[in-house]
Amino acid sequence: MRNEHIFEQPLATFQVITDTHVRDEADHIHNRHLEQALADIATFSQGSSGIMHVGDVTDRGLPSEYRELQRIWKQQAESLPDIRYTVGNHDIGAVVWQDPPIVLLEMKAYEVAELLEQEGQDISEEAASITVAGLWQRRLSDFEGTTGMRGSYHDHWIDGYHYIFLGTEQPHPKDCDMSTEQLEWLDAKLSERATLDHPIFLFLHQPLMDTVAGSLKEQGWYGVNQDAELKAVLAKYPQAILFSGHTHWQLEALHTMYDGAGHMPTMFNASSVGYLWTDQDEHLEGSEGLHVEIYKDRVVVRGRNFVTGEWIEGAAFTVSYPVEG
Repeated sequence: MRNEHIFEQPLATFQVITDTHVRDEADHIHNRHLEQALADIATFSQGSSGIMHVGDVTDRGLPSEYRELQRIWKQQAESLPDIRYTVGNHDIGAVVWQDPPIVLLEMKAYEVAELLEQEGQDISEEAASITVAGLWQRRLSDFEGTTGMRGSYHDHWIDGYHYIFLGTEQPHPKDCDMSTEQLEWLDAKLSERATLDHPIFLFLHQPLMDTVAGSLKEQGWYGVNQDAELKAVLAKYPQAILFSGHTHWQLEALHTMYDGAGHMPTMFNASSVGYLWTDQDEHLEGSEGLHVEIYKDRVVVRGRNFVTGEWIEGAAFTVSYPVEG
């Protein structure tokens, strides 16, 4: 970084976390990791435009897990900026999340109801019968009610910058399914006040194929059913930066950043607060996220280890502006 940048203050900052997978047991490691992450963010987020959560807020989409999320947030809320949420597949998927998960999509209503009862959900009001569509609506309502977000996709102008959140409109157990209406809405939103020297920030739980860590075809953790259609919209706005979760890949792995090279937005894997994954396809205990600083001619993205409270060497990236589109 050039010397004239040493004392330069950013125009705005924000933090990105994802895959918290909150459970309904207060001492679960996922919950403890979220408590650590929020306590750590509080130490460096003064003046922040907000914390942006990229989905899989809960582990099973249960009301009891959202109550735990609220408890954890309230502990730190006074010392933290506002938080906004993306919907993840674990939040709304038509799945009973056990080992192995049971996918409900092709089941009859009474079969769905029986499995949800075994999971401990109260379904008496639905007369012991709930359809997959009904389950989707209830899980989306629980997500909205706790997070304050409205629908699977929404946008916010904050401190002069546009933050756009995308998400699935179907209860798929793993992937994101986007309607034509959402894609058209996205195109319209991206065009608002759009210039090549001004970043636009996007948040989508599932990454696009062959972009960031975990999304390479052989790794298998890409997951947008309208991959080509979404890429066609995004290609018009190379100044955008897209943050995704879902893969849990650690920030020290290859491909944390995808360089759009003026043809596509820059993309970042935001790792995971709950637990990590490696290029060796192995589970790794840990908790990470991103800190973003916006300057007149660049955006700086830095990786943070929330367990140790330290910046991650090798996870520091700069996106220069204006982008050549």
